[in-house]
Amino acid sequence: MLIAIDVGNTNIVLGGFRGETLIFQARIHTNTHKTSDEYAATISAVLGNYGVAFDAVDDVIISSVVPQVTGSLASAMQSICGKRPFIVGPGTKTGINIRIDDPATLGADLLTDSVAAAEQYDLPVIVIDMGTATTISVVDDKRAFIGGAIMPGLRLSQDALSDRTAQLPHIDLKYDGKVLGTNTVDCMKSGAIYGTAAMIDGVVSRIEREMGCKCTVVATGGLAEQVCKYTECGAKYDPDLMLKGLLYIYNRNRRK
Repeated sequence: MLIAIDVGNTNIVLGGFRGETLIFQARIHTNTHKTSDEYAATISAVLGNYGVAFDAVDDVIISSVVPQVTGSLASAMQSICGKRPFIVGPGTKTGINIRIDDPATLGADLLTDSVAAAEQYDLPVIVIDMGTATTISVVDDKRAFIGGAIMPGLRLSQDALSDRTAQLPHIDLKYDGKVLGTNTVDCMKSGAIYGTAAMIDGVVSRIEREMGCKCTVVATGGLAEQVCKYTECGAKYDPDLMLKGLLYIYNRNRRK
């Protein structure tokens, strides 16, 4: 079994692949203060919950945007499974040409998402990843990463709004109502969900105009499912995009 791990600013997502099949997926909270021993204990419990024996793990791959956690997590996985994890970084073979000003600055998350999207969807493709930040990545029809956009994430924006206003409460982000809310909470939810959907539609439209062609649009991340259904750009929701990207990268670099 391959254990694929995506370290984000808010959550760490673990997935277990047997061959090409995703057997399980779990989330734990990202904590920059945790030691490798603490991560080892947490992940051991997660693997136990899914009935995964440590000696059944053949290898581990990690993609991380939190440098403070990467080393601790790698040490934890090595102590659990006896495998030194493969860490996505400069020099990793991906099958994607990176055509931005400084390729070394491209986040591992954006790269991994783009690899999966290029493997699974028609090109050119626009990838929207809705986590702590909402990121937009573009892969052209020649499998080149040509740029993107980064904006505050939906949860981050909503928390900032509630924190900086005296009468607006903290809310959850589940909403199936109309655009026109009739109370404070529904107005906030409408603004968050429909506003983000409209932002995505607008940015996608401008990217397509700039490129001179239509693109496939794929959305992933913790909040994407709620927002995706209200977009008008035909965004396809893919909850496992990041983990599948890690599988593709692993197969290119460590196929046995």
